[in-house]
Amino acid sequence: MTVNKKAYLNIEEIVSIPSLSGITISADGKSIAFVRRTANWEENIYDHSICIYEQEKGESYRLPVSGTGCTAPSWSPDAKSIAYLRGDDDKNNQIFVQFIEDNREVQITNEVEGVNEFKWDAVGKGFYYLAQAKEPVKREALYEHFYEVAKEYRNNCLCYTTIDQKPQPNQLTDGQDFHIHEFALSNDGSKAVLIAAPTSKMEDYINRELYLLHLEERKVEKLPIDKMLGEGICFSPEGHKICYSASERRKDYYQNHIQDSTLEIYDFHNGEVTRPLSTLDAMPVPLYWTSKGILIRWQHRTNYCIGLLSKDGGVDTLSEEGFVLEASGTRDGEHLAYNKAVEGELFEIYWNDQKITNENSLFDGKFKSHREIISWKTSDDVEIEGVLSTPIAFDRNKAYPLLLIIHGGPNWASFPLFSDCFNGKYSIESFTEKGFIVLEPNYRGSSGYGNTFLKANYRTLGMANYDDVISGVDALIEKGIVDKARIGVMGWSNGGYISAFCSTFSNRFKAISVGGGITNWCTNYVHTDLPYFTSMYLGDNPWNDPEIYAQTSPMTYIKSASTPTLIQHGEKDARVPIANAYELYKGLREMGVETELIVFKDMAYSSDHPGVNATIMKQNLSWFSHYILGENL
Repeated sequence: MTVNKKAYLNIEEIVSIPSLSGITISADGKSIAFVRRTANWEENIYDHSICIYEQEKGESYRLPVSGTGCTAPSWSPDAKSIAYLRGDDDKNNQIFVQFIEDNREVQITNEVEGVNEFKWDAVGKGFYYLAQAKEPVKREALYEHFYEVAKEYRNNCLCYTTIDQKPQPNQLTDGQDFHIHEFALSNDGSKAVLIAAPTSKMEDYINRELYLLHLEERKVEKLPIDKMLGEGICFSPEGHKICYSASERRKDYYQNHIQDSTLEIYDFHNGEVTRPLSTLDAMPVPLYWTSKGILIRWQHRTNYCIGLLSKDGGVDTLSEEGFVLEASGTRDGEHLAYNKAVEGELFEIYWNDQKITNENSLFDGKFKSHREIISWKTSDDVEIEGVLSTPIAFDRNKAYPLLLIIHGGPNWASFPLFSDCFNGKYSIESFTEKGFIVLEPNYRGSSGYGNTFLKANYRTLGMANYDDVISGVDALIEKGIVDKARIGVMGWSNGGYISAFCSTFSNRFKAISVGGGITNWCTNYVHTDLPYFTSMYLGDNPWNDPEIYAQTSPMTYIKSASTPTLIQHGEKDARVPIANAYELYKGLREMGVETELIVFKDMAYSSDHPGVNATIMKQNLSWFSHYILGENL
């Protein structure tokens, strides 16, 4: 008798799934470099190696670099060498160059706090990069009665060095009263455009401005753009225009409203600002400007697309189905490289639409859950989509236990893909192997469904999110595929917030897991590094509108809590500080609810240790298997 030994990927295998990122194509379009991240279980770290694909050979090989912390590869203009950031053994990232012909590696920088970002100069003789300024900036402390009246900050400044480091590296913006987050260079090498905030503190991120730097004269001009800036910026080929993502309205509006964005083009010759996109209801990001148009990336429902934006505002879509994570192209627009995942698969690298990797072979000989997009209507007739994952032998005439996995953000979404960059804390394969079906709802406020939907949770957090979730549950119960007595919910960050709301507000669930979640909006507002995020969604601060903060906080409903709740939190999470976890744990304990709090030492929002990520997954699997399936903890 033949024994079927096929199985789903286990948790260690899920955590070990390689990820592909940092894709860059050479100027001649013949070579691609990318980063392949793999789990190193022996040292409990993730290794990052650079891989090279040469079109003439039709194969990839690993760059012969001794270190394991290589990221951000970038080809030299002549395609004869490749630069990258390397930070092995907890060292700060420095720029290194590998000369392809003789496999010679040279370290370029030696910055005390490391390098954040870099770009080759126009002729390939050196690098512009971001590093900490040598001179500190003094600012008044926020709470002068509790701390020193003046505090020193060191901003990121733009630096330049040649490959031979002669003369010594110099800081081009040292002494400027701003912290640079991102920069772009003109093709002729004469100008740089900077996206910079007043300080390095995250609460100042909303106050980023655009600056033009004339590199030879080191002259800085602040551009007259009073918008909240998004990600991405690039120069036009001739260098007299820039394209960037910016909010629809003036910056101060978003102190109390949810951020949106579109594309703008600024003309240095006349100061004119134009918006080339008029019909795309999305939040596009400019990637780079070619002679054929601007390559942009945007989300459409559960797809991330790329396309060329022409002068007349039309968009020629280059990849419509699937999720394009990153893209890199040549200036003439003739060659394109990108990494993309399609429904039910891992990410692969593509060169001019030709797939050049085979990461999905990982599933050979394995069972794999089936993922599909479903939709339902809420009680107030809003259409919600979600990703439904089912076991290999799914029977639509059977009622299964259901688990909900709620994405963070809220300006994000769940996608029908296999990738730890979307869901690194919950093993769907392990759940389906146990006999669960899994629903990932794209609730109100999720990205990809237009700006109206993106803002539909304004001042309705909690209640509206619960309606989105529970209406999806009820739709599956009505179809007869869910056992209404065996339902659980989990999520991290904003997904943890919605899970916490479900824990205290509802008795519909059998078990809940709250990961890094907000439990009291007032507490979070006081402690988080992004207080403006809260006022964006709730419309004001807690002192002016305490009612909305109470109405939307899970802790308000703590007396009605009854569901066994696992709480997982990173000790050093600055975005959702751990006070949230302690508050929920204390409240649940005093209400007599079964609960467990697990604090991950030294972890912030997420962990860069595969062992920790596997532990988080195993704890959730054990929690739901016990409280829903009756297995021992």
